[in-house]
Amino acid sequence: MPTYDFECVKCHYKFEQKRSFNDDGTADCPRCHGEARRLFSSVPVIFKGSGFYVTDHRKSGTVRAEAATEEKSETKKAEDNTSKPDATTV
Repeated sequence: MPTYDFECVKCHYKFEQKRSFNDDGTADCPRCHGEARRLFSSVPVIFKGSGFYVTDHRKSGTVRAEAATEEKSETKKAEDNTSKPDATTV
């Protein structure tokens, strides 16, 4: 059975109580025996596995790798063109 948080309408006392999923959203306050309503709170989110960190993005890493490969190939072509002697000048 899950535990729910409740707050009394009269005295504003907050308490926890185990309730079934089928039970209604009201309970009796243990202090003043007034009506208490269930409180809703945010649920923590836990990211597990790959793909949730900046370093895990495949697309941005691939783009950087492709750009680096293109720069290397362009640099190599420029070096090859300047380092080879022309066959026509011999």
